[in-house]
Amino acid sequence: MAVNRRKSKAGRRILAAGAGLATVGALVAAMPAGASSDAEGAGGTNGKGWGRMVDVQLLSFNDLHGNLEPPTGSSARLTRVKEDGTTETINNVGGAEYLATHLEQARAGHRYSITAAAGDMIGASPLVSGLFHDEPTIEALNEMKLDVSSVGNHEFDEGARELSRIQNGGCHPVEGCFEEGKTFEGANFPYLAANVTDEKSGKPLLDPYFIWEKDGVRIGFIGVTLEGTANIVSAEGIKGLKFGDEVETINKYAKVLERKGVKSIVALLHEGGMPASGAYNYDCDTPGAGAGISGPIVDIAKNITPQVDALVTGHTHQAYACTIPDPSGKPRTVTSAASFGRLYTDTTLTYDRRTKDIVRTAVASANHVVTRDSEHGKISDLIKRWKALAEPIANRPVGHIGESIENPTEVYEKPLGNLIADAQLAGLSPADKGGAQLALMNPGGVRAPLTLGDGVVTYGEAYTVQPFTNMMTVVDLTGAQLVTALQQQVSGANLAAPKILQVSKGFTYTLDTTKTGADRIVVDSVRLNGEPIDPSKSYRVAMNEFLTGGGDGFPVLATGTNKLVGASDLDVFIAYLTANSSAAQPLRAPATDRITVVK
Repeated sequence: MAVNRRKSKAGRRILAAGAGLATVGALVAAMPAGASSDAEGAGGTNGKGWGRMVDVQLLSFNDLHGNLEPPTGSSARLTRVKEDGTTETINNVGGAEYLATHLEQARAGHRYSITAAAGDMIGASPLVSGLFHDEPTIEALNEMKLDVSSVGNHEFDEGARELSRIQNGGCHPVEGCFEEGKTFEGANFPYLAANVTDEKSGKPLLDPYFIWEKDGVRIGFIGVTLEGTANIVSAEGIKGLKFGDEVETINKYAKVLERKGVKSIVALLHEGGMPASGAYNYDCDTPGAGAGISGPIVDIAKNITPQVDALVTGHTHQAYACTIPDPSGKPRTVTSAASFGRLYTDTTLTYDRRTKDIVRTAVASANHVVTRDSEHGKISDLIKRWKALAEPIANRPVGHIGESIENPTEVYEKPLGNLIADAQLAGLSPADKGGAQLALMNPGGVRAPLTLGDGVVTYGEAYTVQPFTNMMTVVDLTGAQLVTALQQQVSGANLAAPKILQVSKGFTYTLDTTKTGADRIVVDSVRLNGEPIDPSKSYRVAMNEFLTGGGDGFPVLATGTNKLVGASDLDVFIAYLTANSSAAQPLRAPATDRITVVK
């Protein structure tokens, strides 16, 4: 379905979960202003002075997560490899208003420039965007002149119906319009979801592909999210949807594009890899193509048809610009630009007008740091406008901290994760609140650190840490089920990339990383308040509704019984901060002594 970035939304197609097609309309291919046919004239030009070879600039990024304002703490850092081989930390990078400036500057002087994204533009967002269901971020992306994006798993945080509104516009069905006299216009760019289909009809939820065209240069984009999206979003919002295999879907639509005469193809894929180094400029092609990267993207890239010329990826929040061999053994560019607008990728695609294809050997790609040298005036004004609406709520003090409480990615047990689990246990342990004896918190639900600053924690800062507003639940699980849950952290769906639950005070065990799979959990080490877990005994366990639904690869957690639904995770967190801290006695980071790691 070829679309133009500024086309009307009436022709866009999207399904509402479980409700069939919400809007069905033929999408008409439209050529941008100034475009013309690609008929070539004699002498290697088309008669208008255009040469045979055209360098097309592809600017890309991923996992913005509504970070309109500059991120803080560890979310605002990057690591760089210096010429002497040592590394250094770069602080204070990222944010939408600075990303917009860098993109605008990068486009200068390029006749052919495309801006694309690989999903998670919205969802898990700071308060200035999340409080308004990410309308501010979509406005900012429109202002950035984003041409196309794949969906990511977080585009489904509020369900398929809300994603339809994000694409097509309209006021929120419950909260209405946020600004008097203004109706949300929706995204000016197409969200692509080729592998998200209606279970009954088999039809794609959103456009599967987009064709960019200028002066006869045509490049097709296929957008997919990771096949495992259903395991990491709330089940209720995606009822009736199927998430298909990434490789099969991309290969299918590559053939469709080729039948339409489009031979230059880029895949926008919300799935990624893990480079051997966390430095954004690490050479992941050392000693050979793709030798320095692992993870799901490697097998995916090796099996996607050679018809696809480049892959823009995301999801893992990592930075890389690698070449992974395609099925024919030919190196192919695969990129990712970390997260939160800290980087953007600049890729040169050399287009051959005669063959209408990308000259793969000429493709060059690099990541660039988004420094905070110059704000983007229009987006800065946009942020100020939305902040003014949010301030009465955002600036309300809810607690005090005496030091930064971090959420480091490189360790299994995190100080902030422990704090949140403790808050959930405290809030749900009273008999009338569920009688919880322990709490489990999914690590991906902790979205930002609590940074010291002036020591005051505001509602907005707490919201940035816990932005999903999941409802809390308490269920009965046997000791055997609890052990199985711990084993599922490092086996099954989580074998390749462990997801270590954050646990409340008093719940302890040993994780032996010298072993593999479920054996990494030392079963006889699992204790609650010093007492060994009894496999046959029932325990009351507090979790958010995402985990209670079996999310993040924990199907055993969905088997809990005697479920009680409590307050939201954010409300529980704020209540704990308020009750347990003051200016005179601020909270400190909890000790990380609950999971003993054997290396």
